[in-house]
Amino acid sequence: MERRVAEQLRSALGPLGLEAHAFKVGWYNAVLQPAFHLPYPDDTLAFVILSTPSMFDKALKPFVNKERLKIIRDPVDQCISHHLSRVKEKFPDQRVDIMFDYEMLPSRKPKFLAQTAAHVAGAAYYYQRKDVKLDPWGKKKIFGVCIHPKYGGWFAIRGLLLFPAIQVPFLEQPAPVDCVNTEEKRIELLEQFNFHWQDGRYRDIIEVKERYSEEQKAYFATPPAERFRLLGLSQ
Repeated sequence: MERRVAEQLRSALGPLGLEAHAFKVGWYNAVLQPAFHLPYPDDTLAFVILSTPSMFDKALKPFVNKERLKIIRDPVDQCISHHLSRVKEKFPDQRVDIMFDYEMLPSRKPKFLAQTAAHVAGAAYYYQRKDVKLDPWGKKKIFGVCIHPKYGGWFAIRGLLLFPAIQVPFLEQPAPVDCVNTEEKRIELLEQFNFHWQDGRYRDIIEVKERYSEEQKAYFATPPAERFRLLGLSQ
């Protein structure tokens, strides 16, 4: 069942520059405090959805051209929401719950921790302070970052698809690719991400197969309120 669902998702999302990676809710809940647990049985099938560099041209720009008059909030969020809702329609006999990376609970906690989901699904390796043996940062707060084995930091985690009626007790957990595998490189990655994230150098910590186009870089470097203008939209 999981394989059939995965194939349907890949055929629907692949042409849009989106990836779907399967995981069990229990893998995610096992590494987090109860306050962050997903409220489903451990064997519930879920998928984490990533956008790759080609999403900008394959999904966002066509969506904006077609839905120009209906875009009233962040165009990327609206584009992803549109496409995941359409994917949901491909499973008329299944309940499919969708969570987006920007959604918050009433407590102001995120609905899910995106980087943890990507790591447990084997989609991208979540490098954290605990992955460095000789910690050089003292009392500084250091945030972790996911690196994709193909796209480095040139990708984003967009949401989850959960299938509450599909239980997959025998699903095997894939390990994420540890592509930043030296102490020196991990320190460099976390330094760049935490203290120089604006210049985007952390994204190229490994040799990547594809990165954002200059147009896409300019779009994401622009303050959100001004991005509408770049896409030819009135705010």
